[in-house]
Amino acid sequence: MKLTSFTDYSLRVLIYLAAQPKRRATIAAIATSFEVSENHLTKVVHFLGKAGWLANVRGKGGGLELAMPPELIKVGQVVRGTEGGSVPAECFGSTGGQCCIAGICRLSDVLAEAVAAFYDTLDRYTLADLVHNRKELAAIMFIDEQPAPAPRKAA
Repeated sequence: MKLTSFTDYSLRVLIYLAAQPKRRATIAAIATSFEVSENHLTKVVHFLGKAGWLANVRGKGGGLELAMPPELIKVGQVVRGTEGGSVPAECFGSTGGQCCIAGICRLSDVLAEAVAAFYDTLDRYTLADLVHNRKELAAIMFIDEQPAPAPRKAA
């Protein structure tokens, strides 16, 4: 199953914020870090906020932050929410599509089982599981924001 870019960006935003949970971020900073469009991220952030996973803090020092601890954000729920009921084949639609064997085909049962297994796996993980390597993630995502190394003392 291939995830949409909307789902990919949603997971990236959540990972970015969970990598340093005590800091707020802007859409611009996240877009720069992942080299993606701010316009796309604006739509993603709006959706994640409406779904209750993100909080937008306005005013000085504002920005985006997780609306709940990363341990409470299930990866499977995020993917289900962002994929919006996508189906792996035409026959999964409410009408069965245009396939002449849709009513008797066994493939739809096999694909349904595969999709269920896919989501069962994602449901076992939380956002916290995805950011156990916070230091490594931060070193890559926040490269422009790292403090400069302290000058060495002369001997």
